[in-house]
Amino acid sequence: MRRNVQHHLTVNGEPLEASFAPYKTLLEVLREDLGLTGTKHGCELGECGACAVLVDGEPQLSCLALAIECEGRSIETVEGLGRGAALHPLQSAFADLGAAQCGYCTPGILMTAKALLEKEKNPSRERIKEAISGNLCRCTGYQQIFEAIEEAARVLSEEDGHESQAMKVRP
Repeated sequence: MRRNVQHHLTVNGEPLEASFAPYKTLLEVLREDLGLTGTKHGCELGECGACAVLVDGEPQLSCLALAIECEGRSIETVEGLGRGAALHPLQSAFADLGAAQCGYCTPGILMTAKALLEKEKNPSRERIKEAISGNLCRCTGYQQIFEAIEEAARVLSEEDGHESQAMKVRP
């Protein structure tokens, strides 16, 4: 008989203790043990990207990662994407531009796009396509997704510009 073991995880910036079996995937622990159902079960073969989360800032397919491998690492899910009550610019752009239709693939795409935009402030359309190439969407045809990521990059760039200006004005 396999026993559950206490593990320490940091999810969406919060240190958590969770008890789970060592064979459980990160996807299973997030959804079943921590109640974070924004991360979706897709193919469970690492081919669709619906389960993508960020582990130490890098996109990871949570269906392929054992949860115990993530102990001591920072895990970010779509639930941690917003800024308090405000949506993240990616979420706003997806909603405004119709990039999320059925929405099943959206959490994985949002997290993958967030990782891209944290590394590249103004990625080209080709870089966006490359970054989300592991995320499958059967509804949109991707055009709205590309446009939403470009719009979010623009908004984030403007926000960075405003923060830089505010820092210069301070005495």
